[in-house]
Amino acid sequence: MLTNLILIMSLKNDFKAFILRGNVLDLAVAVVIGAAFGRIVTSFVNDVLMPPIGMLLGGVDFSDLVITIQEATAEVEAVTINYGVFIQTLIDFLIIAFAIFMVIKAFANAKKKEEEKPAAPAEPPAQEKLLTEIRDLLKDK
Repeated sequence: MLTNLILIMSLKNDFKAFILRGNVLDLAVAVVIGAAFGRIVTSFVNDVLMPPIGMLLGGVDFSDLVITIQEATAEVEAVTINYGVFIQTLIDFLIIAFAIFMVIKAFANAKKKEEEKPAAPAEPPAQEKLLTEIRDLLKDK
């Protein structure tokens, strides 16, 4: 009984340390923001991008593009392959992947520019300054 209590307390402390680590909180924030970004992209594709594409293709609504495997009967619903929905999902993915690519590329470029900046020359130590002054005084004499 005491061993189980100690084990539970140990697990509790380990879990608390795990949760309070910054990486877990950063990951949670990233997941929430990513989900919101995904909904924005989905809305963009479904409500802005796909209607004009469908119109250019003769009024086709991609979500209506299906292949019927079995027609509906009174007892059974139709069995379909909804490839139009898949096309919209694929476009969503490509837009999200491109946006993430652009963010990573911008970050890499900023990091590269930061690394290319010449570092300011380090201040020489006090001993070197003193030796330089002595050298300069000896030259002047």
